[in-house]
Amino acid sequence: MAVKLEHLLTEAVNSRTVGIDAMDTQEVLRIINDEDKTVADAVAREIPRIAAAVETIVAAFQNGGRLIYIGAGTSGRLGVLDAAECPPTFGLNPGQVIGLIAGGETALVQAVEGSEDQSEGAIPQLAALTLTDKDVVVGLAASGRTPYVIGGLAYANERGAFTVAISCTPEPAVGQVAKLAITPLVGPEVIAGSTRMKAGTAQKMVLNMLSTAAMIRLGKVYGNLMVDVQATNAKLVERAERIVAAATGISREEAGEFLAAAGLHPKTAIVMIKRQCSAGEAARYLAAAGGYVARALSIDEKELKA
Repeated sequence: MAVKLEHLLTEAVNSRTVGIDAMDTQEVLRIINDEDKTVADAVAREIPRIAAAVETIVAAFQNGGRLIYIGAGTSGRLGVLDAAECPPTFGLNPGQVIGLIAGGETALVQAVEGSEDQSEGAIPQLAALTLTDKDVVVGLAASGRTPYVIGGLAYANERGAFTVAISCTPEPAVGQVAKLAITPLVGPEVIAGSTRMKAGTAQKMVLNMLSTAAMIRLGKVYGNLMVDVQATNAKLVERAERIVAAATGISREEAGEFLAAAGLHPKTAIVMIKRQCSAGEAARYLAAAGGYVARALSIDEKELKA
């Protein structure tokens, strides 16, 4: 890339940590913690741009589109992690949020050297998804210069997708390719160039905000409860019972009975309890309300879809 590493903020030497190798363990941990405290403020300064991305993602989902993350190394792993956690947490189909990483699945557990330098590396991965103008593609690159991400974003632009770049250095190259740039400037790392640290934390925070805020806007949350959670194991069934109990004020035991009658779907169980109706009727209220529990609880019967 034309951008030299020594010119990047993420590669700069942190003047506050130059003597870290001579510190004792507690001193090392305190200075790492002090540096980490600056990350939230850097992310906060990007909220206007994060909000714009969330609104675009919400519109994409409402239009049948998908959210697709692309990245290399730590950045790529963070995108795959967020994508993998969306279906069980918010009841999404696996193909609605997708994470792609340079080097493929092998790169999730070990470094695949050179894969991030391939400017066309993301193209076959994205082509296999048949991108459309309904999709949102988010490129993650701490340094802002990763060829794999830049090439992927450029291809996504050609396919009409909305593109977002998340990086941690001023005037990033990825930001010049993407239609929207989110750039939390966390400053030099504790260990120079180790962007798995503050830059990685910042990217994780932004991803949390993007997916969580979008799911809230889409009615996947009632109050602050994840009412679309997929109860696919014992822990999640217990969580779903607690969610239903908290939302309705009934006991855990009663919540479990309603949840079973609702096919383990917390939204349906909540509407059943609050509207004193059957699972089928609750499903109809939810359908008429677009899946939003609060709307389903206030909707008039005549508004129900036939």
